[in-house]
Amino acid sequence: MSEIILRQTLPSEAQEPKTLVEGAYQRLRRDIIEGTHAPGDKLRVEHLKEHYDVGAGTLREALLMLVTDALVVAQGQRGFRVAPISLADFEDITRTRVLLETEALRQSIAAGGEEWEAAIVAAFHRLSRAEQRLADHEQGISEEWEMRNRAFHEALISASASRWIRHFQHILYQQSERYRRISLFRQPIARDIHAEHQALFEASLARDATRATSILTEHLLRTLDAVRRMPADFFNGKGTGKP
Repeated sequence: MSEIILRQTLPSEAQEPKTLVEGAYQRLRRDIIEGTHAPGDKLRVEHLKEHYDVGAGTLREALLMLVTDALVVAQGQRGFRVAPISLADFEDITRTRVLLETEALRQSIAAGGEEWEAAIVAAFHRLSRAEQRLADHEQGISEEWEMRNRAFHEALISASASRWIRHFQHILYQQSERYRRISLFRQPIARDIHAEHQALFEASLARDATRATSILTEHLLRTLDAVRRMPADFFNGKGTGKP
């Protein structure tokens, strides 16, 4: 259990892996999120250990960590598969996230002090820089944007008194990442992500809880709307390759 908690409380910016298992976990997780390993794909240890240049034991430990993240499914003696995705699953993730994250934001606006404000300003600045590079179509920016987007959302709710809300928001954020990453780059609907974040940033700093939570709700639901417009092959693993 301590391993799980440690991984969930790491800072959102990239961390250098401290062990072979952690390094394999990070690389596997990234490849699942980006669609290199598609939903439902069988993850054969004997094949993957060569690709990731680690031993079978190390790889199995990394896969078990991904089972905890619900990104991989263990099939008893039959090995591992990438967890499936579905529209119903993402609808459930999104609506639960709206409930938890808006309440945590409301609490943070009420209780947050100067440190909370400073954390939001810093996170929004870093995210804005990444979004500019995203708009310029720079190569390799997707992972940096994802980390900074996560850091911004975490900063917004960091003054919430409920560690359990923050804990479950983190889990839900991770579960939505596969859906969000690909829908963002395929752009099935027109949206200005930076403008959405800026409106959320300004309302939060203005301590306007009603407006901030409304903007946050719309922001999360727009991603759900984008995923709803994805072609059917997005959900069967054939359309989830890297953008």
